[in-house]
Amino acid sequence: MKIDVKATNDLFAKAVKDAVKSAQTQAQSRAIRASNELRNSALRVLRGQRTGRVYRKPFTSKATYRASAPGEPPAVRSGALRISWAARAIGKSDGGIVASIHTDVKYAPILQEGTKDGRIAARPFEEPIIEGAKDKVMAIFNEPYLNK
Repeated sequence: MKIDVKATNDLFAKAVKDAVKSAQTQAQSRAIRASNELRNSALRVLRGQRTGRVYRKPFTSKATYRASAPGEPPAVRSGALRISWAARAIGKSDGGIVASIHTDVKYAPILQEGTKDGRIAARPFEEPIIEGAKDKVMAIFNEPYLNK
């Protein structure tokens, strides 16, 4: 009986290559799904009524809105912060994938942290967003690996 070692090695190498590609595809898919869960959580956290003062909306004569109190997530005035969140999954050079969301709204860091001079108190929203999505994100990454 003769065993063809080269053919066996080639089959094994192809099987490993296919398994790695499948794992990368699944990781990327899960990262995108996790990012979407974070975005959904941001939309949930940044909605609803707050308990702060009532202000007149700028550039209107009678329209008002209720602001957030210090320590609450920001209230929705224009909706720009709420709708600005974009999901992204970024591949790293070491083969890892980072699932995240980001906003390009310039005042988001001020709302999150407040100002150094204390004129604007923090309206933290990052931690509630993460906490709101954590269980679903963990479930996504704990799904069994499917060898396709």
